[in-house]
Amino acid sequence: MTTSTCECDDSRRATLSRRRLLATGAAGAFAGLAGAQLDTSLAFAADPAYAGDVLVLLSLRGGFDGLSAVVPAGDPAYYTARPTIGVQKSQLIGGDAFFGLNPAMAPLLPYWTSGKLAAVQAVGQPAPNRSHFSAMEELERAAPGTSERTGWLNRMIGTVGSDDAFNAVAMGTARPARVLGGPAPNLSVTTVDALQLTGAQADRPIAATMSALYDGAPPALARTAGRLAEALTRGAQLRAAGYTPANGAAYPQTDLGAALRDVARLIKSGVGLRSATVDSGDWDMHENLGPAVAGRRMFDQLKALSAALAAFAADLGTEGMRRVTLLTISEFGRRVVQNGSGGLDHGYGNVMFVLGGNVRGGKVYGRWPGLTTAQLRDGDLAVTTDYRAVIGEILRARCGVADLAGVFPGITASGLGIVNAR
Repeated sequence: MTTSTCECDDSRRATLSRRRLLATGAAGAFAGLAGAQLDTSLAFAADPAYAGDVLVLLSLRGGFDGLSAVVPAGDPAYYTARPTIGVQKSQLIGGDAFFGLNPAMAPLLPYWTSGKLAAVQAVGQPAPNRSHFSAMEELERAAPGTSERTGWLNRMIGTVGSDDAFNAVAMGTARPARVLGGPAPNLSVTTVDALQLTGAQADRPIAATMSALYDGAPPALARTAGRLAEALTRGAQLRAAGYTPANGAAYPQTDLGAALRDVARLIKSGVGLRSATVDSGDWDMHENLGPAVAGRRMFDQLKALSAALAAFAADLGTEGMRRVTLLTISEFGRRVVQNGSGGLDHGYGNVMFVLGGNVRGGKVYGRWPGLTTAQLRDGDLAVTTDYRAVIGEILRARCGVADLAGVFPGITASGLGIVNAR
């Protein structure tokens, strides 16, 4: 998926080098297989002891503008700050007396009104950081002030997962290296139908070479090669089975649509998926963000995002969504005041979306700090809720994570009540 070119090209194509595979050993991350798909008729060895939700993490890379998506129409300072790009009250859908959703989010309106989609406003990291690289690294490490260098999603999988590479999958053309970095096994997959080792060819059978290399090796070493062979075998089965989305779900012809389609396949296959992470880029809109009408940059991209999420929820259906919670994060929000180019520069406070069968939705959570000059943080929306506390509440209530400190050091789960407990 396309990502911001403001500071960096943060789209890191998922690859697995032989050097990395050898270096990780039995406990190492298993990233680097390239894409495929699944079918509900397949029956894999999912761990029956795990009763938690599949957590789907959608990273909105580039700095998502939460004030364009969940509009604080009840705050007059919003329209003063954004005279040409503010979303007018008459255009808003859903929401309440103070907030409203951008009309581009119409595909998600049924999930908002049925209580399956919620938002948290004024959420973010403990301190402002306007660097794409640094802010995303801190967001995914999620342990400021500590020596911890693993990603928080890898730590979460280490808490609830078994020794299976399909516990966690980074799906799509970009891999968020930090969030899954660590010892718990995981896969990096471009598409399910192309699930293979990067660089493997008919005359270069890397998997077979690895199996021969580790044949007879001590279990601690042989386990890595065994996971590799098992993952490739599953991929071949999934590819042979094919996949047709259920319930008339129509995924948009975008990288995000394709990635979420594959995540839905994995969830329905019984492959043992516990977490998936997907990227959606190009949210770094320093210019020409545009008003909320078709053909303008923010509107069109927000509509595509909403269409992909709505298709994902429809594909899984009511029963499937009862064991899935999807949440969005972004490295930072945007400035409150529009710039001279009709866009928004890097900011601070932002919005998170939470979608799932056990979400207490149709509501905007969090304490609103206000948008007057005195209420801003150096010109930005202030953060009143730590994003880790929101995720922590979901992990504890829906994913069976009892030791939250092992995932987010020093963080207490929020008491927002955004999801029903198991």
